[in-house]
Parts: sequence; C-alpha cells; structure tokens
Amino acid sequence: MKRILVILIVLTNLSCNKNPETYIKHLNGYWEIEKVILASGEEHSYNYNEFIDYFSVSDSSKGYRKKLRPLLNGTYEASKDAEQFNLKIEHDSLNIYYKTNFSNWKETILRASESELKIINKDKNIYIYKPYKAIKTN
Repeated sequence: MKRILVILIVLTNLSCNKNPETYIKHLNGYWEIEKVILASGEEHSYNYNEFIDYFSVSDSSKGYRKKLRPLLNGTYEASKDAEQFNLKIEHDSLNIYYKTNFSNWKETILRASESELKIINKDKNIYIYKPYKAIKTN
C-alpha cells in the first residue's frame, strides 16, 4: 500500500510540474526525425533523412513549418509551401493547429527541449526529433 501511495504522489508531482508554455522557446529551429513510434507500437528509426523540418515561431502563438533539403554546401533547398500554424495551450498541453490551402489538422507537443522534440498526431503516431546538425565535408 505504501508503494502505491508513493507512486501516486510522484506521478502527481510530475504532472503538476509540466508547463507546456516552456516548450515554445525550444520549437524554433531545424529538426530531423530520429524515430517514429506508430500507434501499434512498431518503431522506425532513421539514420539518414533527406528532408528536415524547420519551425519558426514569430510570437508566442503563430508560426510556420517548412520542409528543407540540406545540400552538401551547407545551404538548403526549400519546399515551395509552408504550413502556417497557431499554438494553443489546452488542458495542460501545447497544441499546434495547422492550416494550409488543402487541409487543417492538429498535433500535440509532448516534449520540447534543446535536445529533443516529441510530437503526437491524430493517429497517435509519435514523432521524435533531434536537432539537425549539418554534415561537414572537406
């Protein structure tokens, strides 16, 4: 019984300490997918990504996401489209609401730090990103 009480107290404290507003400052930047965990539990790891995601947050609630292809000379080839989004904190979660000419959808940021970005989509697939580091060639 004591163990259950201790576990409940720890879990309660952990959930109270979660402040999704702190995730916003870490969203800006270049991110590459490291792993995807499908709703079925199946995992896919990525050692190499042809494309990376660039997130830009202009203020605390608006921004865009763009797909980029890193080039060997250190520059990027950008897609023609950017996915505009609004950020909203709802029920202790940071949600991204995307809007394009073709669709609208929502994703939830589960974690954002200097070293990791974790996002879940409506299909319950979890995307785990790491900061993109350019490949140096000499």
